[in-house]
This record gives sequence, C-alpha cells and structure tokens, in this order.
Amino acid sequence: MNTPNKLSLTRIILVPFMMFFYLATFLDPWGKIAAVALFILAALTDMLDGRIARKTGQVTNLGKLLDPIADRLLYNMGFLLIVFDRIIPHPYGIIAFAILLFRDFIIDGVRQIAASKGVVVQAFWSGKIKAILHDIHIPMFMILAATRTFEGAFWGVFNEVLFYTALVVLAAATIVTIWSICDYTLRTKGVLFDKNEKNEEKVEKDEK
Repeated sequence: MNTPNKLSLTRIILVPFMMFFYLATFLDPWGKIAAVALFILAALTDMLDGRIARKTGQVTNLGKLLDPIADRLLYNMGFLLIVFDRIIPHPYGIIAFAILLFRDFIIDGVRQIAASKGVVVQAFWSGKIKAILHDIHIPMFMILAATRTFEGAFWGVFNEVLFYTALVVLAAATIVTIWSICDYTLRTKGVLFDKNEKNEEKVEKDEK
C-alpha cells in the first residue's frame, strides 16, 4: 500500500475516534477539543493524499476507491455530529446537511455513469471550494460545542463571534454545495445524455 492510500485509510480510521471523543460527554470539554484536533488532522490527510499521488504518479484503483469513501465519512459524520448536538439552529442545520447528502448522491451517480462509459470525471473547483468551507465551519461549531458552557464575559463574546462567523461560513458552504451540483451536472451533461445514446433509444423505439 502506497503513501497516499495509507493517508486515506488513516482518515477513515480517525473518523470513529473523532465521533467517540465528541460524543463522550464525560470527557467534556476536552473530548470535543480532541474531536476538533482529529477532524483537522483528518482534513490535512485529505489535502495531502491526492497531491502526493499526482506528483509521484501513485494514483491507483484502490486510492480511487478509498479517497471518496474517506471524504464522505469525514464530512458527513462531522456535520452530523454538530447537527445532532443542535449547535446549528434547527431546521437550518438539517437542511444544510440534507443538501450536502443530496450533492454526494448526485456526484456519485454522475461519476458512476461516466465510469461505465469509460470517462473519468475530475474534481472541479466548486467541489474543492465546498470541501475547504466545510473544513472551516465544522471544527468551528465543534469548538463552540466545547466552549459554550464556559463562563465569563470573554467567553460570552468569543462564543457569539464564533457562532455567527461559523453560520456565515456554513451558509457559504451550502451555496457552494448547490453550485457544485449544478457545476458537475452541466459539465458532464454531454456524457450523461450523449447523442449516440439518444439515437440508440430512437432506433429501439422505431423497431418496436
């Protein structure tokens, strides 16, 4: 197993530990702080594995399988934790999380259809920006979950600033997520609805 694949596997392994520390209320607030550290560490492996694979020519079929699985686990589980903890006001957190899940289903479907036709769909900038924004707001809300019980004027101001800043980043991430859905479908519509496929359907109808 090469280095990029080891990084992807490390990201997968870190996710359950992140969830444990976040949900282990008997460790609060240090449990949630540990969860933040694990999320950031996992996000760094996401930045490194693809870059190393491309620069060193270590792109493998295993890596193509592990990397998206690791990404889905990290972002979806991290997002689910803060939604479950009601750090984000309802129903906004649920709506944003549902949009992220919908985006993942759409993109995975597009890539599977493209792969069945021998076409590799590369990552677009909309997806990369979406990932960066989620890398920012998820640990921000996790930190808020750890510090919201702290007393004192400083922590009151800190938590309020952190909360509204995280909300703005979340709103931006949701908008970019919607843009990403449109971006991927528009860029790949030639693959999804190619003329040859339409002509074949027309021939089949004529034959019937």
